[in-house]
Amino acid sequence: MSTRYRTSAVNRDGGTGVSRVLGGLEVAVSNPLSADADLSRSNPEQLLALAWATCLDATLQAIVRGAHRTSVRVDVELRDSPERGGFEFDVTASVSAEGRSLEETVGLAEAAHARCPISRLLEHASTARVRAEVWSD
Repeated sequence: MSTRYRTSAVNRDGGTGVSRVLGGLEVAVSNPLSADADLSRSNPEQLLALAWATCLDATLQAIVRGAHRTSVRVDVELRDSPERGGFEFDVTASVSAEGRSLEETVGLAEAAHARCPISRLLEHASTARVRAEVWSD
């Protein structure tokens, strides 16, 4: 198997400060649970939502070959994890496709979830799911 792309990110500041992609993007981060959270900064929950929404919709577009618009909304909740201690993410990706029935969109969502690299990373997580919904502007 050959590597198609590689990147690295570094965080030396924890939940506040800056996360960096080596040689590129710098993202100011803030802990959303902190009493003095800076809501103008990003956090891991937002970055996970952004990454999965982007990857899954790009996969959808590859499947439909640009024949119509698609949309992915990812909702991320940070929850207590009584079984394991600490916290865990609960994530839901909602997929819609313009001009497609809900049944057709279910098929597209399943196909994209099977191909998207982030979906593959999350596929065995009990707290991650993909669902179809009706298109709305």
